[in-house]
Amino acid sequence: MHKKQTRSKQKQMVKDMDMAGDRREDVVIVGGGISGLATALALYRKGIRSLVLEKSKTLQATGGIIVHSNGWRALEQLGVASYLRQTADPILSGQFSSLDNGKQEEIPIWKEEMRCVRRTDLVNILAQNLPLETVRYGCNVLSIELDPVTSYPVLQLQNGTTLNAKVVIGCDGVNSKITNLTGAKAPNRLNVIGVRSFTIYPNGHKFGSEFKMIRKGDVTVGVIPMTTNQVHWFITRKYLSQEGFKISKSPKLIMNFSTESVKDFPSSVKEMVNNCWLECLHFSEYIKYRSPWNILCTHFRVGTVTVAGDALHAMTPFIAQGGSAALEDAVVLARCFARKAVVGGPGEIGSKLMVEKAFDEYLKERKTRLLRLTFESTLLGKMEETSSKLIKLLCIVLMVVLFRDLFAHTRYDCGKL
Repeated sequence: MHKKQTRSKQKQMVKDMDMAGDRREDVVIVGGGISGLATALALYRKGIRSLVLEKSKTLQATGGIIVHSNGWRALEQLGVASYLRQTADPILSGQFSSLDNGKQEEIPIWKEEMRCVRRTDLVNILAQNLPLETVRYGCNVLSIELDPVTSYPVLQLQNGTTLNAKVVIGCDGVNSKITNLTGAKAPNRLNVIGVRSFTIYPNGHKFGSEFKMIRKGDVTVGVIPMTTNQVHWFITRKYLSQEGFKISKSPKLIMNFSTESVKDFPSSVKEMVNNCWLECLHFSEYIKYRSPWNILCTHFRVGTVTVAGDALHAMTPFIAQGGSAALEDAVVLARCFARKAVVGGPGEIGSKLMVEKAFDEYLKERKTRLLRLTFESTLLGKMEETSSKLIKLLCIVLMVVLFRDLFAHTRYDCGKL
């Protein structure tokens, strides 16, 4: 008991540690979400210590995340797959229903593994497997620039700290400050609104292990069983007005928007939304994504700075690969870094040139993968957004020609760590 109390006390000291002043670090990861923590863990498994800067006071994660078989392969390399499998049941089948014409059809589900896990479960298990002092909370990065003399990155934090690093990896999401340094264009916006949350069923739900998508007009509802008592759901619909910003700041308005969106849906859907976990309601005014040509034309590295996760490849959610792709990034980045940039003793970082070569190898490998993922998800997003029959037809033709195999992206293996 005393040992647990001591560790808890130490953890609080680390969280509240004052970082003011000038500091030097070898590897700094900006962002303590799925991508940042997975990257830190992958590097740690290779004997490389890092410092994760998270601007929030605690780890932040809402909603669920679908993890396909390719994501589970990456989680196995990180050493946390077995724990997460205990938190989420496999999804075994899928069904699409149109309330406009009564049409029902099967959604193909690949025979390999597919589960929906809570984001909080994922980030917590990643963090728990890191050394105690790895994550620093309340560290908001205001700016990053390259030192004019050494060309190494210098980070300015909101608390007054100047952080000199040998390596910076930006995992700070779709609005990444680190990505801006690499010269990447701002992400595109899809005119689609999204809401997601959980619903708890104390006596069990009746959805079984089937993923359901139900559409009426411009509104689509997805129902994803997580366990026998818990369901993750989402609502998407076309952007309608300028009220989105106001809605996103008010849980009550998000709830009103959600109930209004499903008013003509079956009673099971209306009950699910009405009884949802209000604390986990999340509203996205726009869905942001990075186009495949943006991925192709941007190097995403400047000096010893690079990016991963949504900072690299924000994509529409329609193939459910954003999270799994971020886990793949972590494995590939750590593998390339350990092979090209580590010299001498365990975790000893080599020269600037060695780090640059490591990141170039990582980006080359990932771009081959990401071009297909972003192209497929962008086509599906355009089909969801547009009212033009011509554009829809063009997207369908491209999907049939380029992505006939619907499960190719789930069979991908990012390889050994």
